[in-house]
Amino acid sequence: MKKSNSEHEFITLLGRFFTEYLPVSVNASPNTIASYKCAFRLLFQYLDEETEIKIGYITFEVLDFDLLTKYFDWLITSRKNSRATAKQRLAALASFADYSESRNLEAAYIFKNSLKKISKKTFRKVKSKPRNSFTREELAVLFSLPDTTEKLGWRDLVLLSVMYSSGARAQEICNLTVKDVMHDEKGNAILTLVGKGEKSRRVKITSDATQLLDKYIATRKISMKPDAHIFPSQRNEHLSVAAIEEIYEKYTQKAKEEHPNLFCRGPYTPHVMRHTTATHLIEAGVPLAIVKNILGHTSIQTTQIYLDISQQTVDRSMEQWNEKWFSKNNPDENTLPQEENGIPDFLK
Repeated sequence: MKKSNSEHEFITLLGRFFTEYLPVSVNASPNTIASYKCAFRLLFQYLDEETEIKIGYITFEVLDFDLLTKYFDWLITSRKNSRATAKQRLAALASFADYSESRNLEAAYIFKNSLKKISKKTFRKVKSKPRNSFTREELAVLFSLPDTTEKLGWRDLVLLSVMYSSGARAQEICNLTVKDVMHDEKGNAILTLVGKGEKSRRVKITSDATQLLDKYIATRKISMKPDAHIFPSQRNEHLSVAAIEEIYEKYTQKAKEEHPNLFCRGPYTPHVMRHTTATHLIEAGVPLAIVKNILGHTSIQTTQIYLDISQQTVDRSMEQWNEKWFSKNNPDENTLPQEENGIPDFLK
């Protein structure tokens, strides 16, 4: 059977959506693109297994309300997807519908409006999980737990402090290298963080966190190695996200055992620390637009004032927050672990 123009159009637009629009025009992160691809693979799987429609013959017209409703029912009943996960699949399809409508309004009209009806009918009661954050009392406990006389404990305190001070994502901390750490005229560290979609931003951290970070780099003797990752694991040059998650789990479990009245709203993941940073910044009076800049958030709701914020304004707001809220956790330099290798630096 020869394919019609409408069949060619759907596949052609879908291909451009994934190869041009998402990675280039939108600069979507690899994780977002992978999630969107999964949604369409599942749609194709449903069409192949449950209908007589083959992938090469999909058109916008066949993706009507009835078919798409059955697809999402299949996701929830047969695939055992949660309603929240199914809603994420719908968001992927809706993004493609918006893209397609701007290129062929008539063809994509039924597809887009069917998704809107399903969103209102099926997913209007699906709510995001409430965001969690550490209290200041919990932070004080958390920062007191790492044993800074041990290499791993010393690393963990610096990692926790830098994540709180910067609001960095776990992956951004994994990727952080010596060359990503600069200093301003006052000596405070400025981190270059590469976030979602390979977008970089500069974040100034607190003076206390700077002292910890500088001492840590010095004790590791990597200050002259610009490509060295700052936070290593026991076996590899840098940590993984899973390893950072284990660090948080380790200390929050220990904290819960020692303080059963605290840490009652878990689980406490690295992202909770990021949310804590945002919460404390807002409580300190830092404008929401600046908080978005510091955290590297982007969305269609981002305002023009956020886009026009200068780095100087961001630095000034961070300094004000630093002086007001950041707790001091600076161990005695004499107790810090030293490298056991006695080979002089000039021979390495």
